[in-house]
Amino acid sequence: MQKRLLGKGGLEVSALGFGCMGLNFSYSHALSDDDSIRLIRDAFDRGVTFFDTAEVYGPFTNEVLVGKALAPVRDQVVIATKFGFDIDAATGQNRGLNSRPEHIRAVAEASLKRLGIDTIDLLYQHRVDPNVPIEEVAGAVKDLIAAGKVRHFGLSEPGAQTVRRAHAVQPITALQNEYSLWTRGPESNGILEACKELGIGLVAYSPLGKGFLTGAMSKDTPIGDNDFRKNLPRFSPDAMAANQALVDLLKDIAAATHVTPAQIALAWLLAREPWIVPIPGTTKLHRLEENLGAAAIELTAADLARIEQAAAAIRIEGERYPPHLMATIGR
Repeated sequence: MQKRLLGKGGLEVSALGFGCMGLNFSYSHALSDDDSIRLIRDAFDRGVTFFDTAEVYGPFTNEVLVGKALAPVRDQVVIATKFGFDIDAATGQNRGLNSRPEHIRAVAEASLKRLGIDTIDLLYQHRVDPNVPIEEVAGAVKDLIAAGKVRHFGLSEPGAQTVRRAHAVQPITALQNEYSLWTRGPESNGILEACKELGIGLVAYSPLGKGFLTGAMSKDTPIGDNDFRKNLPRFSPDAMAANQALVDLLKDIAAATHVTPAQIALAWLLAREPWIVPIPGTTKLHRLEENLGAAAIELTAADLARIEQAAAAIRIEGERYPPHLMATIGR
């Protein structure tokens, strides 16, 4: 698989990464530990070198899975994880945001142990903590980098001005934001502009719209009570029915080129900028192979123009998250 560079510090990753969250967290179709480890290794065998996890996934258990799966190839992969929540180690209860410097240091040490590694390749602040100046957060990660505990610094879902303030203290290698054909906020909220100006990579999470852009879902698809999409406004039956127009567009373009809607959605992202790296997740080997096939698809200027024109006429219904979670984005 082709490689891409994130940031100016030489962090080279596969053009498509693997989002590990859904292996055992948030979705109703969690895999066993053995199957999760096998799928991560399948991804590596097929050229993926960039794997994303976080302490909050599980919590804690996702990092352990990723560490076990990648231990045999540790020196050939990039492992990203995240801090930013106050999680009770005994109960797993998430008590809210916490990016105090002493907490960041403690979380980094705990993540290193769970992952079984000496250095975290890319450490993100998962959500901006309004109670801690971003300069203190960046300074804490700068200290971890100086100590050899972390290689690169990232932020997830920050506001553009927060990015600039943090970058002035410790250069940011990557931002991880939701970005796809049905979540195009980075184009209008200053994030893509900041990335281009400062030389920061963008890691696009949920590049397939949490499964919706694959074409495998519709308003009649049952969503289990333990699936986090059950509580997302965009996954209400009415919103899915309204947003089906975007999936139909992807299906039409995919049919003309003998590929799949998911591959078109990923190829579109890859064509946006050479420093954008989508990290789709899946629990199925055939979906993994389908996703990775997108890296070989080169959309023509005519294809991209057609997608842009048709997508501009489609109004996406429903917020990404409930109000309390939307309040944590773009600070």
